[in-house]
Amino acid sequence: MSPAWLAAVVLASPAVDVPRGDGWVVLPVADYRDLRAKAYPPSPPPDPLAFAALVTRIDYDLKVSGDSATGRARLHVDVLREGWVRVPAPPGLLVREARLDGRPLPLLDGEPQKGAAPEALLSRTGRAVLDLDVVIPVVSASGTESITVPPSTAAVTQVTLTLPRKGVDLQVQGGLLLESAEGEVSRFVAHARTPAPWTLSWRRKVDDQRASVPLRLRATVTELVGLAEESAQVTAQVELEAVQGQADRVRLALPEGLAVNQVSGALVADWEASPGALVVRFLEPLRDRTSLVVAGEARCPREGRIEAPLVRVAGAERETGGVALEVLGAGEIRRQDARGLEPADPEDLGGLVAGRDSPSLVAFRFRPLDAQAPRGLTVDLVRYTPEAILVANVDEAHYRALLSEDGKALVQGRYALRNNQRAFLAVTLPPGAVLWSASVAGRAVRPGNGPGGTLLLPLIKGKAGDEAPAFAIEMSFFARAGAWSEKGRQQLLLPALDLPVSRTGMALHHSPRFRVALLPGAFREGPGAAPLSALLTAPAVTWQTASSMSDFDRAGPKEADASVVAEQKQLIDRFQEGRARRVAGVTPVEVPFPAVGPALFLVGELTAEGSVPSVELSYKRESR
Repeated sequence: MSPAWLAAVVLASPAVDVPRGDGWVVLPVADYRDLRAKAYPPSPPPDPLAFAALVTRIDYDLKVSGDSATGRARLHVDVLREGWVRVPAPPGLLVREARLDGRPLPLLDGEPQKGAAPEALLSRTGRAVLDLDVVIPVVSASGTESITVPPSTAAVTQVTLTLPRKGVDLQVQGGLLLESAEGEVSRFVAHARTPAPWTLSWRRKVDDQRASVPLRLRATVTELVGLAEESAQVTAQVELEAVQGQADRVRLALPEGLAVNQVSGALVADWEASPGALVVRFLEPLRDRTSLVVAGEARCPREGRIEAPLVRVAGAERETGGVALEVLGAGEIRRQDARGLEPADPEDLGGLVAGRDSPSLVAFRFRPLDAQAPRGLTVDLVRYTPEAILVANVDEAHYRALLSEDGKALVQGRYALRNNQRAFLAVTLPPGAVLWSASVAGRAVRPGNGPGGTLLLPLIKGKAGDEAPAFAIEMSFFARAGAWSEKGRQQLLLPALDLPVSRTGMALHHSPRFRVALLPGAFREGPGAAPLSALLTAPAVTWQTASSMSDFDRAGPKEADASVVAEQKQLIDRFQEGRARRVAGVTPVEVPFPAVGPALFLVGELTAEGSVPSVELSYKRESR
């Protein structure tokens, strides 16, 4: 059956009208396979592996003889690809013979770009064990011998090193020594997991007689005790020095009721606390110096007579140092009864105490006594009732506001303020408001910009411990709102201060063509508009009207700071001398407030810090 015949298609003649039905189409086999492959595409072949073979583990078994270390290197290899695969030996090894599963295996010269290490050819996938007879040179320098294990990609590298001698001290750089067996022949086992070379070095062990002589220990204890509410927080820094012998642990004597929370130090391995004692074990025997820090807590009375918890070092032949007590919170130490201690300057006790800045701190130094001599410290603690201290406050705020029919508002605010610690007053104007002018104690200022769009006005600070003098702050701003209709409601927003305001007064002027009434809110109607503070009742003195310093002194606050007054005098003199020429800096300009039309007199009390005072009004046009 020829392909031409299979490709024939029987069609009905167009001249004869034959009913149509199901027909057959005959295709060649090749075309059928192509169509089926397109309809059912086969799964793509897997990507080739990135690695042909992996060395997962290398075990060295070496014995030092003369100037070389000979032995065996066993490589555990996983072959991942089919066909012949190259497995290189670790670079830098002198390979004398190779065996695969106990049978001899020839080696090939390595590629120069890979360090010219010999390579083995493997053709079977799966796990294989390759044994290499290797030689590593031994390097001698200054009485120390060493070998360098070459780098490899294996996850684990183990070296078993045998030395035909005794009394050897082995050091591993870049790895970890796991086993050490000494005798006529010394044997060591070390592990490493690093792609870099690592070194095993050894030398003759120096006989140390420290372990056979009695221990002589000296200690320096610097202790800080914080007296909190019904508890004492203890931090003791203990410095130890082994003058003779060695110690694998140290025992500290704890006062009754002290609970140890933490023991830290470079040589600390473990610690165990029991009533009256603390045992600290070291990572290696203490032969020189070390230090550790003990942190704990003990219960004590809130006030009255308190016994300071002292930490001692048991078995020390000499104990130096000191103890410092500080009061956490409002309190004072009035009387001290010290035994075996003498008063000292906190700076002399070291960094643990020297950096403390506490208003009530007493320090004592240990007297040169025997380490087992009794020491003690008893103090009388008096607690005070905490009271609020005035940092800054606005005694009175007084506003004058003018509202027009087209929704414009001009507001002038004056504040009588006292300050001890604050550097700036943060003012948040109503949305869309524009600041026209600002002054502090009669001196024009340019406010700074704070976070959130606030304005920062500099403040005058009073002397610490004295009553803060009052001074005046004044500012004017312009705001817009909706135009007034025949009747409706209107809201006037005032600036928000980051200080509390004790009393607020306002004179609110409006158009005479409207009748205005106050709605219930934070303000109420009061008689008159005169402020209570003398600072705010005094007429404002502008720089243009103050012709001499005496005029300014009569009008300004008598409590003004001398430095501020002197600075203001210099600015006034400079302004008056430069009337005929341009004056550098901020030129103070004060516009008189247009107090026209009828007014409402409003009073408010105790405005909280950061709150926005607002006045709610209802208005109605007067009939003509």
